[in-house]
Amino acid sequence: MDQRAWFGEGLPKGIIMLDTHESIQLRFEKMMMERSPIERLKMGCSMFDTAKEIVRSSILNKNPQASLEEIRKGIFLRFYGQDFNEVQIKNILGGLKP
Repeated sequence: MDQRAWFGEGLPKGIIMLDTHESIQLRFEKMMMERSPIERLKMGCSMFDTAKEIVRSSILNKNPQASLEEIRKGIFLRFYGQDFNEVQIKNILGGLKP
């Protein structure tokens, strides 16, 4: 079944995007595996930091006066909000401190 996401929408749980030709995907995987585990870890950490900064900027763009606590909560919700139910989210957000 062809499942596609529209711009600005996340994919439903369990659906992955397969928009790269198989030969390109295999080439990419080969190139990545040629890097050391440390290099791959550093790349992943760098990408996460970049994504977090983009989300932070988005939050501040919508609310320039956002507190550190509001920014932290916003980052959490953007990255992990779909992974928890309302009760879990409330408990987690209650534990975030500036």
